[in-house]
Amino acid sequence: MSAQKQVCSIGTGGEPAEAMRERSWEYGLPPYLQHDLDAYKEGLAEGSSLLDCLWGELYGSINIAEINDGAITHEHANYLRQKFLWGE
Repeated sequence: MSAQKQVCSIGTGGEPAEAMRERSWEYGLPPYLQHDLDAYKEGLAEGSSLLDCLWGELYGSINIAEINDGAITHEHANYLRQKFLWGE
């Protein structure tokens, strides 16, 4: 009887590891940063008239998480800034 080798996929759908890692950077953040990120995403989706305030809150929370608390790395902070604040 021959043994067959099975390849197991973890449900990535062929998504590159780098993309998975970056996508994961939007979850499991410090509570204050997660709250502000979620509020900003919701504001974008709903076309909120308070988007400038939500932007400022998110900007400040990213900076606090990176600089004051050391909860996220510089690379992580830059990812969040580029994706959500600078729109690049």
